[in-house]
Amino acid sequence: MPSAAEAVSIENQLASPAMGNGEALKTEAAALDPLTVADGFGGYLSTIFVCAAAAAVVFGLFASGSGEPLLLTILAVLAMLGLFMLFALAAGHIRIGARLPAGDVLKAALDASDEPALVANPSGNVFYWNPAHEAMFGQSESGALAALEAAFSGDPESSQAFFRLNRAAERGEVRREEIRLKATPLAPRRPTWLRLSVRPFPSPERDAIDGSKRGALVLWQVADITDERTRESQKIGALEAALAGFDSMPMGFLSVASDGTVTHVNATFEGWLGFTRGEVRARCATLADLAGEDGARLLNELARETEAGRRAIDLDLAREDGRIVPLTLYAEPAGAGFTLTALNRALSGLGERTGSSEIRFSHFFQSAPFGIATLDCAGRIASANTAFLRMLPEGRRANGALAADVLGLNADQDERASIVEGLAAVLSGRGNVAPIDFKGGEKPGQAGVVIKEMMHRRAYMSPLATGNGEEAAALYLIDTTEQKALEQRVVQAQKMEAVGKLAGGIAHDFNNVLTAIIGNAELLLKRNKAGDPAYKDLVNIRSAALRAASLVANLLGFSRKQTQQVSLLNLGEVMTDLTPILKTSVGEKIDLKLRSERDLWYVKADKTQIDNVIINLCVNARDAMPGGGKLAIRTRNVSEREAQKLEHAGFTPGEYVLIEVEDSGTGMSPDVMAKIFEPFFTTKGVGKGTGLGLASVYGIVKQSGGFILPESEIGKGTTFRIYLPRYEPGDNEIEAAAPAKQPSRLDGKATDLTGTGCVLLVEDEVDVRQFAVRALRLQGYKVLEASDGLEALDVMKANEGKVDIVVSDVVMPEMDGPTLFKELRKDNPSMKVIFVSGYPNEAFREQLGSDDFAFLPKPFSLPQLALKVKEELTK
Repeated sequence: MPSAAEAVSIENQLASPAMGNGEALKTEAAALDPLTVADGFGGYLSTIFVCAAAAAVVFGLFASGSGEPLLLTILAVLAMLGLFMLFALAAGHIRIGARLPAGDVLKAALDASDEPALVANPSGNVFYWNPAHEAMFGQSESGALAALEAAFSGDPESSQAFFRLNRAAERGEVRREEIRLKATPLAPRRPTWLRLSVRPFPSPERDAIDGSKRGALVLWQVADITDERTRESQKIGALEAALAGFDSMPMGFLSVASDGTVTHVNATFEGWLGFTRGEVRARCATLADLAGEDGARLLNELARETEAGRRAIDLDLAREDGRIVPLTLYAEPAGAGFTLTALNRALSGLGERTGSSEIRFSHFFQSAPFGIATLDCAGRIASANTAFLRMLPEGRRANGALAADVLGLNADQDERASIVEGLAAVLSGRGNVAPIDFKGGEKPGQAGVVIKEMMHRRAYMSPLATGNGEEAAALYLIDTTEQKALEQRVVQAQKMEAVGKLAGGIAHDFNNVLTAIIGNAELLLKRNKAGDPAYKDLVNIRSAALRAASLVANLLGFSRKQTQQVSLLNLGEVMTDLTPILKTSVGEKIDLKLRSERDLWYVKADKTQIDNVIINLCVNARDAMPGGGKLAIRTRNVSEREAQKLEHAGFTPGEYVLIEVEDSGTGMSPDVMAKIFEPFFTTKGVGKGTGLGLASVYGIVKQSGGFILPESEIGKGTTFRIYLPRYEPGDNEIEAAAPAKQPSRLDGKATDLTGTGCVLLVEDEVDVRQFAVRALRLQGYKVLEASDGLEALDVMKANEGKVDIVVSDVVMPEMDGPTLFKELRKDNPSMKVIFVSGYPNEAFREQLGSDDFAFLPKPFSLPQLALKVKEELTK
């Protein structure tokens, strides 16, 4: 190991002006691990041999007993020799295991190298450069590094590369750059391409006290890669020449990876499809982008064919501008993917394999909108068009597979038996085989949609009298999924319409009865005080009648015949008003979260009904989470583009406002989901549900022009999404929109309901008419009554000019309310009219073509009737 004196600082020595190029490196290298050489080692062995011989003589003399004088002489000689040995070693004349300084070896290696190199510190002070560096870059008064920098100063790109290297050297980072040099008059033979690298290495200088390193050095190396680049350029040129020939060939070539990505395509193929050169790969296009999903599936099927003769197909592809390009494609497996060779049949002389008749047949075969396949005598599929493959389950092969297995994969037992029987009949040559309907598996749906639509197919079979064993029968396949769905929707709509009509008719009669019950109960309550024995019974009668009125309202909601008091609504404000009620309804165990998007669009609906819809859904969510859970209600705008992505039957794209009610409850099975909107269907126990809640929600949403789409999964929860159509109001409508909360129509109250004036009451139901007459007379009005429209006209003539307002039913015998309204307005255009009915007012409002009347829905209470009359008379 080197002594402390030999460990001299490399930077101090190499930076010394007295040092020449390489001397500092040589001096410092002496402190490095040395190389051992053999000079001086033979003399050392000879000395040891002499000493050993002398020692033997001495021991012999001691043994003889007479050699004491001689012994002293020998010892003196040996001592003298030992002393001379020590002086020789100290002076360096004798070397034991002599070491050659590493600096000499390192310097000699770098000096002899053909590649320029220099050593500097991060600040740019150069300590060493070899002759090759000086030969390539010359000398500079500023130093070797400046000469290197000057070589790249003429070109901006080269200068930037050198700057990056210099920055890396300053930071102590490893970096490599390949730089192109330009020849100059001073260096005409300079290399064209150089590879420059910087690599930091620690300085060997160590602190004398703690032994820690001080600073670091940087090794700059330059390699001539001109020949390497020339060879690469030659290879690229040859490849480009090959590609040019590849692109200019009259045939199209396409290479497809296992994932369907197009890895290579020539310009001919791109031109046929209307792309510019290189555009397909620039887009990272897939085979499905070029040939469509059906075409890609068919070509993948062909590439897996074991017989080369069956890998050709005539297929029409669509250009970027929508025009059709007739191609003949040949598929060939290539590793995990495959390649396609294409011939354009539209060009003369190409694609004519066996005559124009076969080409025309292939064109019709592949472009048919329904599935076509040919079967061999064993019942295997010999060929199939793209429409046939599209209707098979995902990943299912067609060619070479048994038709019974392909068609019967998802069919039930009876359908599969019919398929096998039909195939056996047609393969035996019998015709007139009846078409067979069967299930084709579940249709791939949107992410998150639990209930998937079942696909349906219809197969037609016929024998082929060609005598060719490879084509014994033809199989035609039609997708009947939409037809089946339409049939089911028609049946469901007819059922719902029938139940709705029944419910609507019953509800109308019930409303008349309930109006009489509620009204007479309120009249009796006015006569009886709270302490009377009958008072409690009357209150119970009125409460039961009000509950019955709520059920009737649900029936009318389901039948979409519920009376609506439509107004301009901001659903964010509606949710804010409902928050206290919802928190009370769901209880403390439910974590209720409400979130409304800013700048919600307006909708036009009945606020009371929308409140009932949201409350109903929240109560159902609460019942689905008996142990507690999370309930989220969100409102936001839905653009038309987003609505177009919703794949639900009957959904009309447009602009909507969405109400989303999501719970973390028990969820519902597909069987339950299919029936949730049917009236009287409930999963709750006896006495805990009427089965009309969701039915009325469905009816209200539909009557408001919206859609309700449920999603549910067992164990994860349920989400109801209500889409209400956006309404764009005018400025006057926005200003007229009343933010005040609407009172309940069965709890109308006023501080003073009394009034004066003459009221003509027209009602065909005797009980309702008698109650209404008594109620109005109690409030101070003079009341005239009539049982129908004709009688009302007679009363008006008898009391001409005395009647201030007319309160009329809508549906009456002889003459109904709308007809009476028109007759009254002929003689008195300013006559005030209030219609009362259990049906919604939209139907006869359109019939009348006027909004200049008031409306009071049945059943109504005594205060509501009196309040409505007073409001109209005071206008």
